[in-house]
Amino acid sequence: MMTAVTESWVFTIFEILSVMFVFFIGMGVLTLIVLYIIDITQTQQTIRRNYPVIGRFRYFFEHLGEFFRQYFFAMDREEMPFNRAERSWAYRAAKNENNTIAFGSTRDLRPIGSILFVNCPYPTLGEDAVPATEVVIGPGCKTPYTTDSLINISGMSFGALSVPAIRALSAGARQAGCWMNTGEGGLSPYHIEGGADLVFQIGTAKFGVRDREANLSDERLMEIAAHDSVRMFEIKLSQGAKPGKGGILPAAKVTHEIARIRGIEEGRDAISPNRHPDINCADDLLNMIERIRRVTGKPVGFKTVVGAYGWLETLFETINKRGPACAPDFITVDEADGGTGAAPMALMDYVGLPLSESLPMVIDMLCEYGLRERVKVVSSGKLITPAGVAWALAVGADFVASARGFMFALGCIQALQCNKNTCPTGITTHNPKLQRGLVSSDKAVRVANYVKNMNYEVGLLAHSCGVREPRELKRFHARIVMENGKSMPLDVLYPPKSSASV
Repeated sequence: MMTAVTESWVFTIFEILSVMFVFFIGMGVLTLIVLYIIDITQTQQTIRRNYPVIGRFRYFFEHLGEFFRQYFFAMDREEMPFNRAERSWAYRAAKNENNTIAFGSTRDLRPIGSILFVNCPYPTLGEDAVPATEVVIGPGCKTPYTTDSLINISGMSFGALSVPAIRALSAGARQAGCWMNTGEGGLSPYHIEGGADLVFQIGTAKFGVRDREANLSDERLMEIAAHDSVRMFEIKLSQGAKPGKGGILPAAKVTHEIARIRGIEEGRDAISPNRHPDINCADDLLNMIERIRRVTGKPVGFKTVVGAYGWLETLFETINKRGPACAPDFITVDEADGGTGAAPMALMDYVGLPLSESLPMVIDMLCEYGLRERVKVVSSGKLITPAGVAWALAVGADFVASARGFMFALGCIQALQCNKNTCPTGITTHNPKLQRGLVSSDKAVRVANYVKNMNYEVGLLAHSCGVREPRELKRFHARIVMENGKSMPLDVLYPPKSSASV
């Protein structure tokens, strides 16, 4: 039988263990409370702010993945639409963190279509490098636009994006010295308050510049153009997410404010027509370009995904017949494999040409018809890393515009919730609880950092190729891997029509 002394010792040990258990439980609860308070009050990480304590596991597992991936899987380059390596570069650039890597590249150089830049034996020295050249868009306009920006913010509408996201992008673009495209959702006060140079996009529904019958309104055009920050106008013929179909904004996102800015009914799906009802041919397109330019006094261009391309030849022939003054001031060439917008899978997966084929085609056509100097080219579509931007410049583009690259700069985690009003990072939702995590002032700095580091690393590639600045890159500076496993220079695959321009 257990003696009284033994029982006393057992009871004492039990009491000690009980106290220790309560102490550690209490410390655990206290720790969780402290972490919760820290997470909801910090402004640097959206996921932790929206999902306090739990959100920390994302960063923890992401860090552990660097050490354990060799045992289980290697997905640096396998995710779609953007792989981990691409997203990591964008995140580090936006946070202004060290973007060097070690132990060799994880990029496979063998797949067909891989781009390789050809380094020069005598690369450009630092003292010989020069800033990017300024480009004048619409020199014949009353108010032309001059900029040296390489990477710019592509069209994402207010409605598709949240208020804090628009604010952060606009303020960040101003800090970085690049432009921001409004998307087809009209001009909001949040675009203007950030102070960015703006490109006002006119979609097929004419949101923001329409009269009561949904026709283009000269009066509304003049009101928009009166804002000094609105530097250009872009007619959207089609976009990468849904070539051949208009914009789609689900009813859940059509708030009172968005409805007022767009000139539509609150709480109902905002679905734009498949095309501009008043543009049926090349002459109609040129007439609209001339009309908007005459009314606003500012450069006017159009955005398109290239599929059938006979219409481009007809357009350029018509321009030469009517005179170069009627030409668009710029053309934005978008890739046909999707973007930030909601779209049917059939359109996103199967309609239109990839940028690797359409961009050189458009540039070569402009050269062939003698319009390359008159019409500037903006390249858009999955160009979120320095290599993509440098490739577009080498092919002949004057500028690059990106949407998803800047979404990553804002903190997007590729949750694929853009069309559901449930974006966990507050970027593409109008849920106030989720928007709370996106602090515009902090994210604006990340947007500016992304641009700064993009420009720097595009410059690194250019200098490695032996040119002084990125706009001096030509097609012979890059090669593309072919079916036989060997690479071919881009200027051989796409012989330039004019050595002066490409």
